[in-house]
Amino acid sequence: MNIRKFWTFVVAAVFGSFFMVAQGIAGGINVDGSGIAIKGYDPVAYFTKGAPQRGKNDITSEHEGATYRFASAKHKALFDANPAKYAPAYGGYCAYGVAQGYKVKIEPDQFKIVDGTLYLNYDARVQSTWKKDIPGYINTADNKWPKL
Repeated sequence: MNIRKFWTFVVAAVFGSFFMVAQGIAGGINVDGSGIAIKGYDPVAYFTKGAPQRGKNDITSEHEGATYRFASAKHKALFDANPAKYAPAYGGYCAYGVAQGYKVKIEPDQFKIVDGTLYLNYDARVQSTWKKDIPGYINTADNKWPKL
């Protein structure tokens, strides 16, 4: 990552963190002001459809203080049976951001499933950087996450 991209990310992380705290998004799970995780996207769809899919307002489950929405009752049942399998890594915060030591918002369409775990990223540019060393960033994020 060149120096300009690095500082752009740092500024985004700092202001993004401030914005998230102001909206009540801070904490262990990345939720909006209403407590909705993954901006209302269905976590199971990433695995079953291979793509993000909006969840429905009336098909939800609570997990670790967050509300997850689902596109179908079948997806809800799968999640309820094993939430740890479907909930995104690092509470749904940007995987690259966590590797850098920050809780940063995500875009639901910037994702990758690695070894059965859903990882989300801030945006396409950050994801392209993250993809250059996925195992390294995951290792670093795994070590930093407990302290965040």
